[in-house]
Amino acid sequence: MSYFCRMDYINCVGLIALENRKLLLAYSRNKQAWYLPGGKVDPGETNLEAIRREIKEELNLELSPEQLQEYYYIEAPAFGENNKLMKQHTYLCQLTAMPQPTAEIEAIRFFSPADYSTEEHQVPGVLTAFRKLKDDGLID
Repeated sequence: MSYFCRMDYINCVGLIALENRKLLLAYSRNKQAWYLPGGKVDPGETNLEAIRREIKEELNLELSPEQLQEYYYIEAPAFGENNKLMKQHTYLCQLTAMPQPTAEIEAIRFFSPADYSTEEHQVPGVLTAFRKLKDDGLID
């Protein structure tokens, strides 16, 4: 007899925006944790369309396709979701305006890895982002 655990997937996108070698994170009212800005890809939507829509909804920023550079893809446990795996495409972006939190986003803040390490809830996808950014020499 064989046993296996069925894993559901969440296809999503995340924004990588840096200022002074710190990463922009958004605090979700729903999950009570700091995340990369972004969210789920809707059916029929491309990843690029999804990141632009999500950033408009969450941070009230209109980003052009030219501002967004594909950065990395990860699969990680979805924080706060039992037996779900997050499949996330990330986009690097140089912000030209200060984001304003809207919708389910309570606050935004730029974090160093040391700042984030003191947070009660640490999201696997954010920890991966910090490792990748550090490996690429973009943060300390």
